[in-house]
Amino acid sequence: MKSYLSVINDFTKLIGGKYVITGKWQKQPFVNGWRYGNGDALAVLKPANFIELWRLLKICISQDFIVIIQAANTGLTGGSTPHGNDYDRPIVIINTLRINDIQFINDAKQIIAHAGSTLYDLENKLKPFDREPHSVIGSTSIGASIVGGVCNNSGGSLVKRGPAYTELALYARLNKQGKLELVNELGINLGKAPETILNNLQNGNYNNEDIIHNEKLASDDKYSKIVRGVDENTPARYNSDKRLLYGASGSSGKVVVFALRLDTYPKAKKNKVFYLGTNNPDVFWEIRRDMLSKFDNLPTLGDYLHRDCYDAAKKYSKDNFIVIEKLGTNFLPILFELKRSVDIVASKVKFLPDNFSDRLMQFLSMLFPNHLPKRMEQFRNKFEHHWIVEMSDEGIDEAKEYFDKFFKENDGDFFECNKKEGRKASLHRFVAASAVGRYYNLKNKEVGEMISLDIAIPRNEKIWFEKLPKEINEKIHAKFHYGHLFCHVKHQNYILKKGVNAKELKKQLLEMYNKKGAEYPAEHNFGHEYEAKPSLLNFYRTLDPTNTFNPGIGMSSKFKNWK
Repeated sequence: MKSYLSVINDFTKLIGGKYVITGKWQKQPFVNGWRYGNGDALAVLKPANFIELWRLLKICISQDFIVIIQAANTGLTGGSTPHGNDYDRPIVIINTLRINDIQFINDAKQIIAHAGSTLYDLENKLKPFDREPHSVIGSTSIGASIVGGVCNNSGGSLVKRGPAYTELALYARLNKQGKLELVNELGINLGKAPETILNNLQNGNYNNEDIIHNEKLASDDKYSKIVRGVDENTPARYNSDKRLLYGASGSSGKVVVFALRLDTYPKAKKNKVFYLGTNNPDVFWEIRRDMLSKFDNLPTLGDYLHRDCYDAAKKYSKDNFIVIEKLGTNFLPILFELKRSVDIVASKVKFLPDNFSDRLMQFLSMLFPNHLPKRMEQFRNKFEHHWIVEMSDEGIDEAKEYFDKFFKENDGDFFECNKKEGRKASLHRFVAASAVGRYYNLKNKEVGEMISLDIAIPRNEKIWFEKLPKEINEKIHAKFHYGHLFCHVKHQNYILKKGVNAKELKKQLLEMYNKKGAEYPAEHNFGHEYEAKPSLLNFYRTLDPTNTFNPGIGMSSKFKNWK
């Protein structure tokens, strides 16, 4: 550490000592992944604006440091933190959350999202314009950044919108000679020199005449047609889709994104949630095909939940549900930060149990009464498979008429949610993701390891609900399945029995899905949990030929120049 005192001093002079974090315990929220991965870093830096970020980058490059750019650190595969301590250069994490401005252009039909701006903030700022961001639940609720979603090709729940995508971005990269370059593909005339460009954008020093309107996209304009292709033998969306790798989009931290230009979406005049249940997976397969191929109006979302996952979410995510319902989604990032802090403090106190915050919150949640609607609970008792389908505007009557007729002739049933039931159904599905982690943390002494898969199966696959061979099934203690059924994106979580080799079992599971023609990950990105295919690695190498930014992503080389 002593040999780096002068560079730490340079950082401090530039952004202030409060925003240069070098203490072991103070770094913990930044060097530990939200669910996966951890390592160490020389420092965590929190710049306040574009110029500070640019100048920090120049210092880091001059010192031959690895740079990991991080915003909310809410990724599920460890892609915004160090992973292990086997890198060949010191690591500096630059956290961008202080650079959180959002600028509106083209009558709020498009936005300029700065590096640390969040989906939650964007959703609130768009309300006066009757417009919405790409995602309105899920990542929005945990404080995820707009830029992070695009860099990771995040898919989201919304059927009509597809993965987060843009071809209009302002980012820094290192060329083959190791020289830092600022690439302006925003489609806005902001000047020539890097600091002039950054100053003008930061301060909004441009007008309508400076905005360029060309063929470049600010969202995925093909997905609504792709998702309707129910007879196609390829998945609808997945992270390594060549169609959606462009500049910042899908870059996974291999460039440093300052800002993105993105489309916004008009709000529906009215929405309606339908709650479906069946004991026969083929029933949902038939409904999915009919709605995607025959309906005039695409669904807004269609989120699936297996009964086992329903039960786990009811018990182990009750506290998250109540917090969001009573205090709003804006409190959830605060809760997660508090949870991290409690665990850091508890780890220093010998008599406190491991995962103390989970145990405390689980105990407190038991003091509250059942939070789920009566009709949902009745469906839980009757049906193994649950599907929350939301329609908007003209699609509401189209769906109601179809469900009325369909369930007179087929196994299962549905009900039309009132507003309260609709909110609770969607929220229950959302918090299911945290239930798996809580279950594992509370039972980790009784069970083996945990595996989480994010799988995109082909659009024409009929056997969408997983059927495992006996030799795999007998190694699993518990399974929790949920996902986005219209998109055929499945989130499959397994708690293994003690003594089972998780690495080997995961390999067997992925081989099984390879035979189906599946792709993975579907929307959580590669992080350090999935191996990137050669085509994606070539994209990473093109963006970052010296392997300075976020090395090791997609299980690739962590060494300089990709050695």
